[in-house]
Parts: sequence; C-alpha cells; structure tokens
Amino acid sequence: MKLATKILWALALGAIVGVVLNLTAPDFFIKADSFLFTPLGTIFLNLIKMLIVPLVFFSITVGVANIGDPKALGRMGSKTMIFFLATTAVAISIGIALGLIFQPGAGGNFDVTDASYEAKEAPPVSETLLSIIPVNPIQSMANGDMLPIIFFAIFIGLGISYLGTKVTLIRNFVEQANELMMFLVTLVMKFAPYGTFGLIASAVGKQGLDALKAMFMYMVIVIAALFLHSIVVYGGALKLLAKRNPITVIKAYLPALTVAFSTSSSSATLPVSMEVAQNKLNVPKGISSFVQPLGATINMDGTAIMQGVATIFIAQVYGVDLTFAQLLTVILTAVLASIGTAAVPGAGMIMLAMVLESVGLPVEGIALIIGVDRLLDMTRTAVNCLGDLTCALYVTESEKNREDKKTMA
Repeated sequence: MKLATKILWALALGAIVGVVLNLTAPDFFIKADSFLFTPLGTIFLNLIKMLIVPLVFFSITVGVANIGDPKALGRMGSKTMIFFLATTAVAISIGIALGLIFQPGAGGNFDVTDASYEAKEAPPVSETLLSIIPVNPIQSMANGDMLPIIFFAIFIGLGISYLGTKVTLIRNFVEQANELMMFLVTLVMKFAPYGTFGLIASAVGKQGLDALKAMFMYMVIVIAALFLHSIVVYGGALKLLAKRNPITVIKAYLPALTVAFSTSSSSATLPVSMEVAQNKLNVPKGISSFVQPLGATINMDGTAIMQGVATIFIAQVYGVDLTFAQLLTVILTAVLASIGTAAVPGAGMIMLAMVLESVGLPVEGIALIIGVDRLLDMTRTAVNCLGDLTCALYVTESEKNREDKKTMA
C-alpha cells in the first residue's frame, strides 16, 4: 500500500474510532486517549518538529546559494510575496462574502453572557518586521522563530554564493546536511499513518457530536469557503500561472495534505511538502527551499477565510452591523497579521483576536467557535499548504519562461 493510502485509511479509522468511543464509552476514551491516541500523535509531531529548524535552515541556505544571483533572489521574493498577500486578501474576502450571504450567526440562539476567551496580546506589525533580523540566530533556532531563521539562512546563502570557491567546504557541508534532512523526513514519514490515527482519534473524540451540531452552519460556511478558494483561486493559478493540471498536482501532493490535516501545522508539514514538491512535482530545490518555508510562515489563506467567516458570525451573534470601512479594516488587518504568525495549531485564534479588536467586536466571542476550531484548523492548514505549493509551482513556471526567453534572444 502506498504511504498516502495508508495515511488516508488511518485518518478515516481515527475519525470513526474517536466518534464511536465518544458516544458509547466516554470513560474508556479518556484512558485510550491518555495511553494511546495522544502518545501516538505526540511522538509523530515531535519527530517532525525535530527536523523543522535544521531542514528550514539548510534548505534555504542551499537554495539561496544555488540561485547565486541576488537579482534572481529578489525577483523570486517579490513574486512570492505578491502571490501570498494577494491570495490572502482574496481568501478573507470570500469568507466575509459567504458570511454576509448565509448569515450563520443570525438564526441561532447563542448564550453570550458567559462567553470568555483570554487572548494573548499580539505584537504590533512594526515589532514583527524588526524582529526578522535575529540578535542571536542560535537563540532563534532554539525558540523555533521561523522568520529570523529564514533571514539568517538567506544571509548565509548569499555569503556562500558571493565567496564561491573560497567556501567550497561549507557549501558541501550544507548541501550534504540538506540531503540528510530530506532522508530523515522519508524515514519519519513511515510512522505517519500511526501518528495520523492518534491525532484524529483524539481530536474527534474530544469534540464529540454535540459541539459539531451546535456550530454546524458556521462549519459548513468555513469549509465551503475553503473549498471554493482551493478550486477557484489555487486551481486557477495552477492552470493559468503554473501551467499544471490541478487534479494531477493534488493527487501527487496528497501525502502532504493528509499530514497538514492531521497535524494542523504548516511548519510540521513542511518537511513532507518540500519532499513531494521536489521529488514528485519537479520543483527545483532552489525554488522549493525558498518559497515553501517562507509560505509556511506568512501564507495563511485558510486562516484568513476562518477569520472572515468568524468575524461576520460573531458580529451577527452580538447584533453588530459592520460598515464597509470596517470590513476593509478586517481584510487589511488579517493580511498584515498573517506575516510572522506562528505556523502552529491555534495560531489563528491570536490572529482572530487582533481582527476583532480592530473593528471593536468583543474578543470573548471567540469562545463561541473555539469548540470546533480544532477540526476546522485541520482543514484550513491543508489549504495553507496547498497555497505554498501553488506559489512554488507558479514561480517555477515563471522562472522557466524567463530562461526560455533569454535562450531564444
């Protein structure tokens, strides 16, 4: 059986086991979750997280060193940033539009008297941008701060590129270290079906059907928006910009999507998504090593969709009519907040708190959706990762066309 098939079977089995135990034997589920489901998921997550920092550092360093030309790096960086920010703006607009059309919070009888959610204060955008340059790169690696790690790796890669044969030994070291990381990813993925089973069984079993029924309309709209964005925006970009068949791409990318779904973490999925992009979809290592780690940090289209729907939902529950200017504020805040937000489970809640505060909506309203957010987090993370791949394929095609034109000239 192929790995992707095993993971899908594990995902389905985990969901069934979680629901059945939640309904028939909740006490037994608590024990099974403590001694089986959670340990399986934690072991898999820890194995993946163990590789994230060295993989990102070595892959970006190798990618930048191989690009060589700083102009090419700047060109690729511009294309990547424009693609990510534009699709994020489109994503939250889709979420807001569907929320306004179907009004998920208008028909329900929601008790908001006891709603409480304590959100951590998010840093201002200026602080996030300044913190990109690490004071201590080793400390940034220890903390898993992705943007400073990416900046330092780009810096090292440029240095290797400029010095050329003077640092051949260092270039060989980072290239071999990158190969080692990719091999370890393949090794760790053999445990993926078991980790997926544990993560899904735990998440579904803890939520139960009651939480899902209460928020059914909200969930349907979020999932519909995610599906619409994937088909129209990403499918269109794959077909028109990347010149690829969307069905073929998604089929090849299925292992990474299932890992994204089960872990709810773009960073945790990064080793798998890069391996698939490079080996199955022929994305050059230089482009994959630059675009995908950057996307895992700043591309939050799935999260932006959730924020759009959730903002409208909470506004409707509290009886607040948002003006057009406030809706524009929501879009702008969500796009800016996506830069530097940690690519880990639950980060969307911090971003949502920022968005709600920007238009004066009560942050306590998050308590209404937090019960089902874990399941939606899985789905939107898969969309985020698909966006990273789509951008990598678009940049690949764009650079290829540029080279073809230069050759013809």
